[in-house]
Amino acid sequence: MTKQYAFHNRALPYVLVLPQMIIVIIFFFWPAFMALYQSLFIQDAFGISLIFVGLENYIKLFQNPQYLDSLVLSFKFAILVAFSALTISLFLAVQANKHIWGKTFYTTMLVWPYAVSTLVAGILWMFLFNPTVGIISYQLKRMGIDWNYLVKSGQALFLVTLASSWKQISYNFVFFLAGLQNVPVSLVEAAAIDGGGPLNRFWRVVFPLLSPTTFYLLVMNLVYAFFETFPIIHQVTSGGPNQATNILVYKVYKDGVINLDLGSSAAQSVVLMLIVIILSALQFRFVERKVEY
Repeated sequence: MTKQYAFHNRALPYVLVLPQMIIVIIFFFWPAFMALYQSLFIQDAFGISLIFVGLENYIKLFQNPQYLDSLVLSFKFAILVAFSALTISLFLAVQANKHIWGKTFYTTMLVWPYAVSTLVAGILWMFLFNPTVGIISYQLKRMGIDWNYLVKSGQALFLVTLASSWKQISYNFVFFLAGLQNVPVSLVEAAAIDGGGPLNRFWRVVFPLLSPTTFYLLVMNLVYAFFETFPIIHQVTSGGPNQATNILVYKVYKDGVINLDLGSSAAQSVVLMLIVIILSALQFRFVERKVEY
């Protein structure tokens, strides 16, 4: 039988949780409350005068074509990053799960990029594709491709998507590899005995068993693309050229810090927060259904 443990001191669990709760309140709940509060006001750059406007900041947001373009771009960017990062990491995890020589070395090399900060990842890819000194851009020009992401919108979006996906591949790889190692070998062998080929076995046996992991990573990658790619955008393109990479999280920064439109910036951050809450709710709902089944 499993031993049952109990806290005889009723105050001890609260004392242990208190440091974490203080951090959550200071760095999450308080900023979220202040963003919601400031979104209801128009204020000057120094925060001295406040004029209550209610939902006017939100109404102006969704009447602003530039904001709507940024909203569409953010979803497009998030889907591109999530799809490319998940696809590549799943392929690498499947290969690393095979019995090959040097498996541990390959696995370690694939995990290492996760230790690189998002800002450094942006700088690395910026130098590789720099139109003047970049190694990859030099090879592209030799092949006849006119590469200059500083002036071409499509190339700029491609570069930040590539850099963002590369940074997330290691994170996805660890989860996919762990999921593959938990797939019962007997099921795969039974499918092989029934005549299923490698691809058939993967899509009909292995991948369905990875669905909880895949959905979790899908949500995490979407949240990552919406929020954590700010350093890459800031370092590589600064939202340009011609607003081609001006996703929501970077627009919040530009409107609030550069343009000093604090009310609009706060309203945009609240919208972003709602998007993440919805994604998280979908994730928990999916997990609950899996547990019920």
